[in-house]
Amino acid sequence: MIELSPEIYTLIFVGAILIGVLAGYHIALVIGGVGAIVGYLTIGPLVVVLADMRISAMLLNYNMLAIPLFTFMGAILAHSGIADKLYGALHLWLGGLRGGLALGTVLIGTLLAACLGVVQASVSMLTVVALGPMLRRGYGKDLACGSICAGGTLGILIPPSIMLVVLGPATGLSVGRLFMGAIFPGLLLSALYCAYIIIRSLLNPAIAPPAPVEERRASLVIKTRMLLSSLVPPMILILAVLGSIFFGIATVYEAAGVGAAAAVLLSIAYRKFSWQIFKHSMGETLRITGFVMLITCCAYFTVGIFLYLRCGAVIKDLILAIPMGRWGAFAAIMLTIFILGMFIDWIGIVMIIAPIVVPLTPVLGFDQLWFTLMICVNLQMAFLTPPFASAIFVLRGTAKPELGITTMDIIRGVIPFIILIIVGLGICILFPQILLWLPDKMIRSSW
Repeated sequence: MIELSPEIYTLIFVGAILIGVLAGYHIALVIGGVGAIVGYLTIGPLVVVLADMRISAMLLNYNMLAIPLFTFMGAILAHSGIADKLYGALHLWLGGLRGGLALGTVLIGTLLAACLGVVQASVSMLTVVALGPMLRRGYGKDLACGSICAGGTLGILIPPSIMLVVLGPATGLSVGRLFMGAIFPGLLLSALYCAYIIIRSLLNPAIAPPAPVEERRASLVIKTRMLLSSLVPPMILILAVLGSIFFGIATVYEAAGVGAAAAVLLSIAYRKFSWQIFKHSMGETLRITGFVMLITCCAYFTVGIFLYLRCGAVIKDLILAIPMGRWGAFAAIMLTIFILGMFIDWIGIVMIIAPIVVPLTPVLGFDQLWFTLMICVNLQMAFLTPPFASAIFVLRGTAKPELGITTMDIIRGVIPFIILIIVGLGICILFPQILLWLPDKMIRSSW
């Protein structure tokens, strides 16, 4: 067996994974392959036993049941017509404001985030529903694209988020507490996005004109009825899922089952349910769940090898040696996650970085829940920062060619929202109770 220092092992792990990812290989194959090769060369056949222990522990965690259930819930709702109805209602209420359609897009993205939990679904739905209407009414391409990408990516932060379900077992934290802690940061980012749209529309009215009066002509009764009919059913679904977790009525995976069943009933109520939609939703659920579980198991196994070879102690010593104390270490970790987000999918970052750095938070003097949620807020930028910016590519691929959207239009549009996420991180540092207040109010049996 090869025997090297933990420092050398750490360099081998980091270097091999980065080279594999940048070479274009699938992230799961890179992470699992590096772990298997290094593990076999260092501990021999024992690597099979370690792999069985780690992968079994991950697969047998009941919280992982929430991944297919929440994914199915989102897939069904994506075909329920919820976005179309909401956009039509908000168009009547906000269309007369400068930037009103962009505001409506962010608000719909915020609501969809609490229903879908999958960024690709949210961004593609918003692109189909909102991009064309905004551009036809004279909106700037950058503002229209930026509001769609920013609003759509809230789905990975606001529960029920698949990222939070994966983070719980990886860090040993309660998924229910992560869900509750992520609500206010997600709403904070949504509020920052809306404030930016309002201010920019006032400073540059030409890029966000109000909708024509004839498109908004409806009585107060009609507008109110349209808003309530489109808003109340998904709100009931959201409150049922998150409320049952908050009050200790159901665990996360039990609430996910309720949400999946309610989504089917909601699509039936909207007269959008069909056998074809059901089959497509099941296929999408299998695809996304398989992708997440494959990377999760490969990463969890490789992290086990990493820690077994005492590489975790190397990272700990490196972090503690960073100048300016705990805040210097915090800044270095956040910067590392930001840079990795440009090149690696969020799940790879979560499964590699979080299990290593989150256990160090007591040494650094941070609350583990707060620190983990700050990682989640930071990862919002991973969907918006090229070259690996999935929200940009989803919008680009979904937008109709006749709209004339280019990749540079989208990049220019997301840059202000990336800055707003950094502002949001700063606010959460100054006021940590934004993340911690609601989890502390939970009924303990729901943890």
